[in-house]
Amino acid sequence: MATNNEKKISEKKNQQEDQNKTHLRGFASMPHEKVVEIGRKGGQARAEELGHDGYVEMGRKGGQARAQELGHEGYVEMGRKGGQARAEELGHEGYVEMGRKGGQARAEELGHEGYVEMGRKGGQARAQELGHEGYVEMGRKGGHARSQHAHEHEHEHPQEKAAAAKSHHARSQHRHENEHEGTKEKAAVKKEQSQKEER
Repeated sequence: MATNNEKKISEKKNQQEDQNKTHLRGFASMPHEKVVEIGRKGGQARAEELGHDGYVEMGRKGGQARAQELGHEGYVEMGRKGGQARAEELGHEGYVEMGRKGGQARAEELGHEGYVEMGRKGGQARAQELGHEGYVEMGRKGGHARSQHAHEHEHEHPQEKAAAAKSHHARSQHRHENEHEGTKEKAAVKKEQSQKEER
């Protein structure tokens, strides 16, 4: 016959097991693939409910909230890790293709002038981040990789060659504009220094 103490221990053990069972209810008890599928269907339903623009706005607001929560460095790190995971999932060719399609869609959305302006601002931000030498080195490496890629794909379709040439021309023009701005800034700094020396 069990003593009172043993009964209390047994009851407590049963309560703990019940709590553990209830802890694994709902999503926690489901396989990961099932949870992902439910999330995907919910996202599709929400997109249909809000329409394209509403869904984009919801995503934008969610991204802003997440950026505030993580701070700039945390948000950048999250994006970097997400990009790496996506690249591993798609492989190099698939990842490049995804980027190409995304760039085309963004260009159509912004128009030529807006797309060039976006690139210019992105280039300025990257130049500030890397400094002059780092930016020049990045351009050198990019040019080398681009020429290698072009050499490997000499027999591309004429439309793709024309698009690549147009893109190269836009980047060259952007670089020239940045170099011109840099030259003007250097001249202004030299002029300011010489005026200080004259005083």
